[in-house]
Amino acid sequence: MLQTLQTGTVTIRQAAPSDTEALVALLHDSFRTSWEPVVTPDAAKAYWESDRAARYVVEMGSEFRVAVSGDAVAGMVHWRDDFVHALHVLSAWRRRGIATRLMDEAEARIGEAGYPAVRLETDTFNQASQALYRSRGYREADRYPDTEWASGLTTLLLRKPL
Repeated sequence: MLQTLQTGTVTIRQAAPSDTEALVALLHDSFRTSWEPVVTPDAAKAYWESDRAARYVVEMGSEFRVAVSGDAVAGMVHWRDDFVHALHVLSAWRRRGIATRLMDEAEARIGEAGYPAVRLETDTFNQASQALYRSRGYREADRYPDTEWASGLTTLLLRKPL
């Protein structure tokens, strides 16, 4: 169930086990609004039947940073080493600076760890994410078929020097 977010201060903190339900709901919201409209019906069905969001949160959630308003999760970012694996913002909270705050956190921590650059992937259909990353100085380093969804999509590898 998606939580109602307060309109006050948003803070960034380490994810906690108590965030699990909200994080799964956030990933479902992101899939529903960004990916489901462009993947094949079979790929969408596979997503919903696989419980992949819950598995991802259970397996990797301790590495997430979350943006919260009160007790409600508005977004999350996950990186390992120099690679940002995921950035998601609840659709009701998009275009309010949450993604920027989460990326600021990831880039700062990656830089503090001594990496000279940040890498991440997005798909060519996702114009909103590309605009965000371009505005932050990311540039295309490669492109290749997106094998995750078997939907004929193209993945962009983006890189930003720190």
